[in-house]
Amino acid sequence: MNGANLLSSSALDLKKREILLGWALVLPAVAVILSLILYPIVYNIYLSFFDVRPMAANTYVGLENHRNVVTDPTFWHSVLTTLLYVFFTTIGTTLMGLIVALAMNRPFPLRGLVRSLILFPYVAPVISVVFAWQFIFDPVNGIFMDITYEKLGLFSSRFNLIGSPSTAVWVAIIFSIWKNFPFSYLMILSRLQAVDANLYEASEIDGASGWQKFRYITFPELYFVMGAIVLLRVIWNFNKFEEVFLLTENVKVLSVYTYFKAFVGTMELGQGASLAVIQFLLLLVFILFYVKRVLKW
Repeated sequence: MNGANLLSSSALDLKKREILLGWALVLPAVAVILSLILYPIVYNIYLSFFDVRPMAANTYVGLENHRNVVTDPTFWHSVLTTLLYVFFTTIGTTLMGLIVALAMNRPFPLRGLVRSLILFPYVAPVISVVFAWQFIFDPVNGIFMDITYEKLGLFSSRFNLIGSPSTAVWVAIIFSIWKNFPFSYLMILSRLQAVDANLYEASEIDGASGWQKFRYITFPELYFVMGAIVLLRVIWNFNKFEEVFLLTENVKVLSVYTYFKAFVGTMELGQGASLAVIQFLLLLVFILFYVKRVLKW
């Protein structure tokens, strides 16, 4: 009995030592990651309560920065632009990724090569593809104007499609869908290849149509994958800056608006910090709602 207790005690001590060793190995990485994530958030919250001057001491102003932000009509316009951009880019990348994944899941000649080429927009440098798109929509030498105005006569005169905010936002949306749909395509295709083929064979024996097979077999298998893709795309698109800013400065999504508010002109750094905090809170509310209501995690 004493021997059994001794062995049990030794095993328990060994398990505790393994747990402690695991924590000792993981904690440095966790500390670095948390510091990189928490420090900017906490410091932004701190700065949002101050009138920040680069060459002078910060002055505490309480909620004045927040009031100035939410009473600025440009802020609400940027919120609406951001919601429009996030909604259409998220839906577009997910649906396009789904359609392409369904097509690429079928056997055809050179399928491996085509699957690889589809990833090109996602892995291509942003700066290079942005310059290519700017050339396409150039009002004088661009391919778009040459085809629609010169060849087809669809417009009465040349115009700058990415120079007007009302049209530039749609160019930014189309660009984002084209640039980022390969990620959705790759994730969905990976899940499609794991679906049991016997399910489709059984449904064909029962006389199921293509739509019924998609609705009752494919879509349930893809639900949580697509749900996670939508969540990630909303997070990424809500904070998207480089693609929109490089393509056109006329689309004032929240990230671009925050940049201009904080670092251009009079450099309202305190209001820029307030915008970053508000942007974070809006995104956090959406994530909590989406995870609870849609993904039901």
